[in-house]
Amino acid sequence: MALRNKGLLIVFSGPSGSGKDTVLAELKTRDINMKQSISVTTRDMREGEVDGVDYFFTDVETFEKNIKEDYFLEYVKYGSNYYGTPKKRIEELTDEGSDVFLKIEVEGGGNVRKVFPECVSIFIVPPSMDELEKRLRGRGTETEESFNKRFAIAKDEIKRACEYDYIVVNDSVSLCADKVCAIIEAEKLKFSRMKALVDDMN
Repeated sequence: MALRNKGLLIVFSGPSGSGKDTVLAELKTRDINMKQSISVTTRDMREGEVDGVDYFFTDVETFEKNIKEDYFLEYVKYGSNYYGTPKKRIEELTDEGSDVFLKIEVEGGGNVRKVFPECVSIFIVPPSMDELEKRLRGRGTETEESFNKRFAIAKDEIKRACEYDYIVVNDSVSLCADKVCAIIEAEKLKFSRMKALVDDMN
């Protein structure tokens, strides 16, 4: 298949409170051919989550067996829980022309870029650290201890934004989604993806 007919794999990262989920929800309302990759995890299912929608939930033994079978594009372990991205499904979706969004932590994003260097990486940031603090505290679910931990992690993740292809500020969900759509359109018009079309004209 010509590269221009393949979908993009889009690594989509940002600190907690940057609004990744809200932006993805907005993108799903747009007229674009996008899919969102669903990760596999060994953590317990939380209230309101649906297996196969939020995550594919499995046990440690099965996950570690899948690692040995090269099932994952990437995987990481946080504490006692594994998180991984199924490789085959992403290949199927991009081969059929869908653009696949992979919402993933910074560490996992780095792993994806190593094995899938043609991916497009986008890092979502809040307009300021003050706004990030406001968003996190506004959830009303954080103790002071958990907030401090989450805020410190966010600072560390933002330091690694330089590893990404694009940085998009989420000060307005609609405008942020517009910019992500513009990035996708620009990536599809790169010479590397359009070369076959140009060659056919010669």
